[in-house]
Amino acid sequence: MALRINDTVPDFTAMTDQGEIRFHDWIGDSWAILFSHPKDFTPVCTTEFGAVAQLKDEWEKRGTKVIGISVDSAEDHTRWKEDIKTYGGAEPGFPIIADDKLEVSKMFDMLPAEYVLPDGRTPADSATVRAVYIIGPDKQLKLTMTYPMTVGRNFAEVLRALDGLQTSSREGVATPANWEVGQDVIIPATVSDEDAKAKFGAFETKLPYLRTTKL
Repeated sequence: MALRINDTVPDFTAMTDQGEIRFHDWIGDSWAILFSHPKDFTPVCTTEFGAVAQLKDEWEKRGTKVIGISVDSAEDHTRWKEDIKTYGGAEPGFPIIADDKLEVSKMFDMLPAEYVLPDGRTPADSATVRAVYIIGPDKQLKLTMTYPMTVGRNFAEVLRALDGLQTSSREGVATPANWEVGQDVIIPATVSDEDAKAKFGAFETKLPYLRTTKL
């Protein structure tokens, strides 16, 4: 069954290039982002992991752990990280799950349960292992994005989405299209005008069902 928003993500034990982890224990009380990749030593994925490494301070600022997953061995991940560092100019200190048996990819419904990689496989054979999962401290899936192999992920959008999720969770609000930190937020329709005034102070009614306020 497909993994849906607000589902508890699978817990599993897996080997990474930094040793064995138990996924829920690894998340702990943090937010977490799982980035999946169809194969090591591929051009688009190398640029993406380079971008993840460059954003180390941004992840830490948001109390968020990042972890990769690719359907190759931990040894391959260790060697691939040298290329990631060379390209991105930053140390890729996050772990990468070794999913060479496809167990985690299948748990997250990125590959069919019966799927087997062919001999001499290419990245195209695991092309659907191209998702981003943002997971809350409650171990529930908060957001997912899936990209084709030909389009590199926009990490400014991943950060923006993470900011929106954390703001929504912390403040009990929603965020409008293209929202960025510091801009007005949306008061949920379930909150009465009286309660909105008590909680947020002044607010603006754009439409009967759309009220905005500053935090």
